Amino acid sequence: MLKIGVLASGRGSNFQAIIDEIETEILPASIEILIVDNPEAYAIERAKKHGIAYLYINPKNFPTKEAFYEKIRDELLLREVELVILAGFMRIVKKPLLDAFPNRIMNIHPALLPSFPGLHGQKQAVDYGVRISGCTVHFVDESVDSGPVIIQAAVPVHPDDTEETLSERILKLEHRIFPEAIRLYAEGRLKVEGRKVKILNYKLPDTYFTNPEIRQ
Repeated sequence: MLKIGVLASGRGSNFQAIIDEIETEILPASIEILIVDNPEAYAIERAKKHGIAYLYINPKNFPTKEAFYEKIRDELLLREVELVILAGFMRIVKKPLLDAFPNRIMNIHPALLPSFPGLHGQKQAVDYGVRISGCTVHFVDESVDSGPVIIQAAVPVHPDDTEETLSERILKLEHRIFPEAIRLYAEGRLKVEGRKVKILNYKLPDTYFTNPEIRQ
């Protein structure tokens, strides 16, 4: 059983998706701790509802960002966490945590990386006028949304989309691929080789779609 720790800042809908997969025994993992940097994060209510331990760590109580992450690292190591999940954690992870969990921190981003990293990936996609967007699960490194890609999922961008409507469409896929990436890790099927993540025993379909559809 894979022991995971979750970091969150807000409503925690991806946190809930992971909980649901664990409770239905699709995902062979246990959530040892939820750590939040926001005392009003709704993720706390989700943790309470499901009997998951949670901890609020106020970054303002630490002299440096590194000290803040040292505290998070120590709390995760205390609980023997094996994989760290960023479920809407709105901070750039620093060296103390990265060094303690190399290629063992996962994040999900609402765009098809390397396109549109950083904040408001959905708005960036709409403003740029792309036809296809989506979401990416990746391992975390020292830069913003630049770590090795694990899984991606694509959605069409409609001509009348707003940041909100595109976000809603993408979020449905986030809830599917994030638990799947964790499951693959739990089963020992992810192998990082440089920038690439190999998925063992995983057959990819030879399908495609275009936007708009190509006339037959």
